[in-house]
Amino acid sequence: MIVAMQESSSEDQIQHVIDQLVRMGFEVHRSTGARQTVLGGVGAPHDFDIREVEMMPGVQEAHRISSPYKLAGRNFRPEGTVVKFANGLEIGGPKVVVMAGPCSVESREQLFTVSELIAKAGARALRGGAYKPRSSPYSFQGMGLEGLKLLREAGDRFNLLVISEVMEISQIPVMMPYIDIFQVGARNMQNYYLLRALGEVRKPVLLKRGMSATMEELLLSAEYILAGGNYNVILCERGIRTFETYTRNTLDIAAIPVIKKLSHLPMLADPSHGTGRRDKVPPMARAAVAAGADGLLIEVHNDPDHALSDGAQSLDPGAFTQLMAELRIIAPAIGRRMA
Repeated sequence: MIVAMQESSSEDQIQHVIDQLVRMGFEVHRSTGARQTVLGGVGAPHDFDIREVEMMPGVQEAHRISSPYKLAGRNFRPEGTVVKFANGLEIGGPKVVVMAGPCSVESREQLFTVSELIAKAGARALRGGAYKPRSSPYSFQGMGLEGLKLLREAGDRFNLLVISEVMEISQIPVMMPYIDIFQVGARNMQNYYLLRALGEVRKPVLLKRGMSATMEELLLSAEYILAGGNYNVILCERGIRTFETYTRNTLDIAAIPVIKKLSHLPMLADPSHGTGRRDKVPPMARAAVAAGADGLLIEVHNDPDHALSDGAQSLDPGAFTQLMAELRIIAPAIGRRMA
C-alpha cells in the first residue's frame, strides 16, 4: 500500500497512520519530501480494507499497489531519489556524474596515473576493482585489501569518490573504511543474501543489471536493499546477453527511460561492459546521456593494450578527455549539465 499524506498533515497524524499500518501487519517505510510525506507499507496479507487508512485524518489518498516492487517503484518517492555525498556530489539530480577508472587496480603507479588524468577531464568518482570476479579462474583476480588502500589513497589525493565491487558478505566490513559506494556486479544481482546484507549498511549501493535479467528483476533486486532500510540505491544498465556476437553485450539504452518511469532510483549506464569494444564506448555513452542517464561508468586505462583485465573495452586518457568534452555539449541539450 502507498499512502500519500496531505501537505498540511501534522506529525501526530502521520504517526497515527503509521501506527494503524503496523496494526494491520505492514512494515512501514517513510519518505518525507519537501512538501509531502509518503508512507509505503509492505508485507501485509491481501485481505486488508484500504478504507481503514484512506479515511484517516491527514491522508490525501491511499492505493493498493499491485507491483511486486513496492519501495523501488516511482509511487513511493514520486519526486525521485537523489543520493548525496559528504563532498557535495549528488547522483540523481540535474547533473550527470561520470565515474571512471581502470577495470582493476594493478599497481600504485597505474592507479595514480589514471586517477589524475580522469580527475582533470572531469570525472567525479574513481572506479576500480580490488576484488575481480573473472570468468576464468586463471585470470587476474585483483589485489584485494592492498587494492582498496590504493583506491582510497588515490581518491583522497585527487578529490574523487571511490566505488568498487563487493562480491560476498565477508568483504563488506573490509571495504567499509575505503570506499564510498558499494558496487554489485551483474553476476551478483540476484545474490539475495548479499543484497540483504547491503540493506543493513548505510553507504550507497550501485546495483548492476544482470546479463540476462529483466527490468522487473532488477527492481526486485533493488527491493531487497531498500527493504533493509538502505534507500541510497543506484541502478546501472550494463548490457544484456542477446544473440548478437559482434559486441560483448547489447547495451539496452531503452532501459534507461523505462526504469526512470518505473522507479524513483537514479539510473546509470556502463557502455564499457555494455559493448566490450573501446571504439563503441563513446557513441553509447553519448546515447545514454541523451536517453536520460544520471551518470556513466567508464573504464579508462593509461595503457589499455597492456591492461591485466578488459583492456579491449578501456578508453585511453585522450579518448576519455574527448568524450567528456562531447558530453558537456549533449547534456545541456536535454536540460542537464555535467557534474
